[in-house]
Amino acid sequence: MNKGLLFSGQGAQKVGMGRSLYDNTEGAKAIFNRANEVLGFDLKGACFEGPEGTLTETRVCQPALYVVGFSFVEVLRRSGQLQGLKVALGLSLGELTALAAANVYDFETGLQIVAKRGELMQDACESMQGAMASLIGGERADVEALCLECDVDMANLNSPGQIVISGEKSKIEVAIEKAKQMKFKMVVPLKVAGAYHSRLMEPARKEFENFLQKITFRKPEIAVFTNTTGQQVSEPEDIKCALVKQVVSSVLWEDCMRNAQSLGIEQFYECGPGAVLMGLAKRIDKNIKVASLAEHADLALAN
Repeated sequence: MNKGLLFSGQGAQKVGMGRSLYDNTEGAKAIFNRANEVLGFDLKGACFEGPEGTLTETRVCQPALYVVGFSFVEVLRRSGQLQGLKVALGLSLGELTALAAANVYDFETGLQIVAKRGELMQDACESMQGAMASLIGGERADVEALCLECDVDMANLNSPGQIVISGEKSKIEVAIEKAKQMKFKMVVPLKVAGAYHSRLMEPARKEFENFLQKITFRKPEIAVFTNTTGQQVSEPEDIKCALVKQVVSSVLWEDCMRNAQSLGIEQFYECGPGAVLMGLAKRIDKNIKVASLAEHADLALAN
């Protein structure tokens, strides 16, 4: 059976994530313990015990989701449940976890990359007033027109009828009010720390580019996709450039999923909390099969 792995981004986190996997498998225990050593702070405690406010901080949340997602990869790999794995992809931060699963870099290198990304993005958030909102039930062209009128950016094209906008808080507030007068079914302000995947992340993008220059990437061992185009990418330098661009660019998640599905994937597994990507997959194409692996007991679904 052709398999694929999915990894979510910020917003999927919840206190307690990864604990049942840690308590029941040596693979996850080794990953979490090593993460604490590499990072120099108690990431394990933040994941297992919170508080929620700490886990939500960008500098903590990004490495936390990376470690939880990779822990599932490690456990599945050790148990032989990754036979038939053909593709890995992730939404926003999840793309970096997918690259680790594809052996573009090892776990520790990926953790250092993710930690730096989280720090830089948190710094960018703290330096400006940014906001995001989800527009549900409209057309892409309507969102493009709204963004142009209000001088904000499209951050995430998640599924048909679900697009997220991002930008300066005051401009997003205006866009929200205008959107309520349009044909959207729902307009939902998001509880986020800043304007992710928008031009306001440019300071983080520039510093992230400098940071990645000294890190060596390898060709992926399975197919991977970039959020920036929705297309498969294989050359190490192209992957690196895509990760840098992703910080300020729209996440074309719907395109990523459709193109990954075209490779003949019979079953996807979402590794980590939330089941967010499983829900999006149902809206993208009802024929896409996704199982959510959020707890140790869920590993039985990957047999």
